[in-house]
Amino acid sequence: MSSDQDHITLNTSVVHTLATSNPKVAVLSSEAKLATDAEHNLSIRDAIKRYPKAVAWSILFSTAIIMEGYDTVLVSSFFACPSFQKKFGEPEANDPGSYQVSAPWQSGLSNGARVGEILGLFINGILTERFGMKRTMIGTLVALCGFIFLSFFATNIETLLAAEILMGIPWGVFQTLTTSYAAEVCPVALRCYLTTYVNMMWGVGQLLATGVLRGLLSRSGQWSYRIPFALQWMWPVPLIVGIAFAPESPWWLVRKGRIDDARKSLRRLTSSPTDADLDNSIAMLQHSDEIERELSAGTSYWDCFKGINLRRTEITCIAWVTQAASGASLVSYASYFFEQAGLPTTISFDFSMVLYSVAIIGVFFSWWAMTYLGRRTIYLGGLSGLVIVLLGVGISSLVQTTAADYATGSLLLVFTLVYDITIGSVCYSVVAEIPSSRLRTKTIVLARIAYNIQGTINGVITPDMINPTYWNWKGKAGFFWAGMCSLCLVWTYFRLPEPKGRTYAEMDILFEQVVSARKFGTTVLDIFEDIQASVTVEEEGKGEVQV
Repeated sequence: MSSDQDHITLNTSVVHTLATSNPKVAVLSSEAKLATDAEHNLSIRDAIKRYPKAVAWSILFSTAIIMEGYDTVLVSSFFACPSFQKKFGEPEANDPGSYQVSAPWQSGLSNGARVGEILGLFINGILTERFGMKRTMIGTLVALCGFIFLSFFATNIETLLAAEILMGIPWGVFQTLTTSYAAEVCPVALRCYLTTYVNMMWGVGQLLATGVLRGLLSRSGQWSYRIPFALQWMWPVPLIVGIAFAPESPWWLVRKGRIDDARKSLRRLTSSPTDADLDNSIAMLQHSDEIERELSAGTSYWDCFKGINLRRTEITCIAWVTQAASGASLVSYASYFFEQAGLPTTISFDFSMVLYSVAIIGVFFSWWAMTYLGRRTIYLGGLSGLVIVLLGVGISSLVQTTAADYATGSLLLVFTLVYDITIGSVCYSVVAEIPSSRLRTKTIVLARIAYNIQGTINGVITPDMINPTYWNWKGKAGFFWAGMCSLCLVWTYFRLPEPKGRTYAEMDILFEQVVSARKFGTTVLDIFEDIQASVTVEEEGKGEVQV
């Protein structure tokens, strides 16, 4: 292999097995090549014109993430809300007139949802494979409607914890199902934009939660925190109605052998497709599925850790863990962090609203970045920038002045912008592109579980870092997260490959050939010629093949 550009062909033993076991593979390969070439040549503008319905359905599914983003910030922001502190907290020893939710209960409430999410993630991997994405999504939305009642009527912190755990189950489903659906209904040209759109919905949910709480700060009594809980009911019903009319993932239908249904689904996802276009697209899906059957036949969770899938699972998991290990938990506790850093409560919420607005803007910039730069390049640049910003947060905390407090808030704004332009958004594209098609949902589930485990650790240590009755690090926490971010940067350089512009079949071959992470972006693939050539030899030996 050359140092600049490598050329790889499909492993001949795999080709031979495909040709021997499937006499239709020659025709399938020919049509799949046409669809693959068409995808590679499809510009972003043409992709939007051809797949407007796929874009719309993907956006609808991803809207469910608003609810998780909303609650994630809602609960952590309540810790800075006076009426919530008085209802569920305890008087401070040094100031009996002030209340604080203790750090253990802060950790419990923050991690309660994550515990439920881990359960939901496992359930999603099983239900989606059996019932499909559409029915799984509708079922979990119905369940969520019931679980919201528990949080709304909670009269003590124990009931609120139970509600958070139960609501976490459907949120766990949303975390991975929305990303998988976007990855499977959209062409290569749009894949990165619609998978990262999920991150924008996180930002929208966080902004809504902070805005609602900011507007209710002047209200005293139980409705200052019950109203925000009640607003969670406004999402499930419209989503249930919309998703009921959505097409199922054509990849899932092909894996289930429902080729006619997959064709109908593709027709609903594309704009005025010809029969030839549909035939070619179906052939591409079947072709990828056949390759994956030969390279990795299973579809269980255990298969994610076998053979070449082990590397794919590792990359997907650590890429998502990097999000949580890079200091983003400081942003989740933004309102509380700002308050403990010395800013007034109202200013703390104002800063938080600006923070989440910047997060949404960051997603738009990430789309521009992904158009011209690879995922790997963005990850490396983003982590490098975050290390510098976090060091700045730590250094500014060493100066005990009002100006330093505002500097800390400003640096967190910069952190949020860099984060959401880079790893915050691009991660969703990476975790959707790295797994095999047959194991995509389960691999993403495992990756999100790994993320939630790191998030649980964050939920334990971050309140302790900030809480004045515990470690009381405040802005000095930036030093700790700068160190963690540096470790993620080293891993990214050696392990994260470049999936930009690759079809799923091409990703399968690159992993099967054990191409190093640093050579993924420059390796040239030629898979169809070898399959067709191998099958031609088989046909000459066996005579005419009926297709």
